[in-house]
Amino acid sequence: MVNHVKRAFRFRFYPTPAQAAELSRTFGCVRKVYNLALEARTQAWTRQERLGYGQTSTLLTAWKKTEELAYLNEVSSVPLQQTLRHLQMAFTNFLTNRAKYPRYKSRKRSRRSAEYTTSGFRFRQGRLTLAKMTEPLDIVWSRSLPEGAQPSTVTVSQDAAGRWFVSMRCDDMLAPAPPTMGAVGIDAGITSLATLSTGEKITNPRHERKDRARLARAHRELSRKAFGDGANRARARRKLARIHARIADRRRDTLHKLTTRLVRENQTVVIEDLSVRTMVKNRSLARAIYDAAWHDMRAMLQYKAAWYGRELVVVDRFFPSSKLCGACGTVRAKLALDVREWVCECGAVHDRDVNAAKNILAAGLAVSVCGADVRPQRESSRTGRSAVKQKPPRREP
Repeated sequence: MVNHVKRAFRFRFYPTPAQAAELSRTFGCVRKVYNLALEARTQAWTRQERLGYGQTSTLLTAWKKTEELAYLNEVSSVPLQQTLRHLQMAFTNFLTNRAKYPRYKSRKRSRRSAEYTTSGFRFRQGRLTLAKMTEPLDIVWSRSLPEGAQPSTVTVSQDAAGRWFVSMRCDDMLAPAPPTMGAVGIDAGITSLATLSTGEKITNPRHERKDRARLARAHRELSRKAFGDGANRARARRKLARIHARIADRRRDTLHKLTTRLVRENQTVVIEDLSVRTMVKNRSLARAIYDAAWHDMRAMLQYKAAWYGRELVVVDRFFPSSKLCGACGTVRAKLALDVREWVCECGAVHDRDVNAAKNILAAGLAVSVCGADVRPQRESSRTGRSAVKQKPPRREP
């Protein structure tokens, strides 16, 4: 069965000076409209009134007629309307407890981007021309779009390193990967980026650690520049951003290659539900955890499994994968992080990460086959009680 999905294809492009100036004006106007609409909605919120997308769209029309904001008419109206829709989505996520209250966009810290719908661009014969522009963008086509695909939205952005990107959202049809009987459990780590239940350990490239000296030098150079919008400070900031971009690009490339391989080779992939937000509170490990990018790896596995007809099983974060003996089922009371091998009371010798990956696979298969609880129904060697999380008894009303 062919899967119909929406995919974003991202390409780098090189604008002419006129195009760069037009896009920079558009980014500034998008940010201004977003902040004005957020302020209006915040004031309405304090008055216990609701201000939706329709009302902010009416306000935008009024703002354009004022002398102070007349410059909003100089850019395409499509990205300005889209930023109001983005604000509406931000408030929807806030009201449904999926996100915090929307924040104002900063000129220096916020992402510079603008989104165009079909009325704001023209795409013909592989040439993309945005509204208010006479020439098409000089795009580096690193890969081809799906045959006959027409972008539904186009997002233009500029990162902190000064690079320009265009992202095209298209409908695509993906055939499921050939079925296989393979199944793998993954234990994410720092020493090894991932340990598989097969016993294979994926080396952690430690991209940030390799460039740490360059980062430190760039940070020192930036700190010596006077605060403000001077050219010297801007150059130092871009130099630092280019190092960060290089690290992020290599990290993303590594994760894409790893996750694609795992999804292609296995029908079922089992991972742990790691609480990264809590784990990074350990200051001695936070930098290494961020460099490993476990959250990004899980996100890639999730959408690639959906694309290619694979099953991704997520094991409960409280499952004692490392402390559980895969041979006899005994759960150790404690297991320090620096203990990489341990011996169970039954005599079994375990590599910490390999044992954890095997236990994760077993728990995930139990969930996949019969929906069983991933927590082991066995006795702990410390208390002699079940390792299942104990819940207080319900009180009868």
